[in-house]
Amino acid sequence: MGLIIRKGEERDLPEVLALIKELAVYEKYPDHVENTVEQLREDGFGENPSYGLEVAEKNGKVVGMALYYTRYSTWKGRKLYLEDLVVTETERGNGAGKELFERCLEITKDGGYHSMVWQVLDWNEPAINFYKKYKTEFDGEWLDCSIIPA
Repeated sequence: MGLIIRKGEERDLPEVLALIKELAVYEKYPDHVENTVEQLREDGFGENPSYGLEVAEKNGKVVGMALYYTRYSTWKGRKLYLEDLVVTETERGNGAGKELFERCLEITKDGGYHSMVWQVLDWNEPAINFYKKYKTEFDGEWLDCSIIPA
């Protein structure tokens, strides 16, 4: 059985959460994942879905995922924000990441978005080199900001 890229379903969420946790370990934040399958279910498959999900499946097992949502730019309009694209370590380099990324590009184009945007850690050379193949523009000027309201 080959690689299949398809829309994520509720039944995929345990494997999706496992991929999220694997990514957190890779990015050196293993204890920062607070999300749960239940929260992913409510946020992605409830009454008002907050995100879209594509999965890479091989031999009946989810080996990769891309989670995205709509972001709005006051200058450019709607953009697709690729929150995370992750492929399990044993499948990296086998085409799943490329297929998921290209599926997100299709969603961007077909959905009438201005562009697709995402972040990559400055030390993640494999990812940076992958994105360079797509003539990605890297912006070193902006700083990420985050706050949890008290």
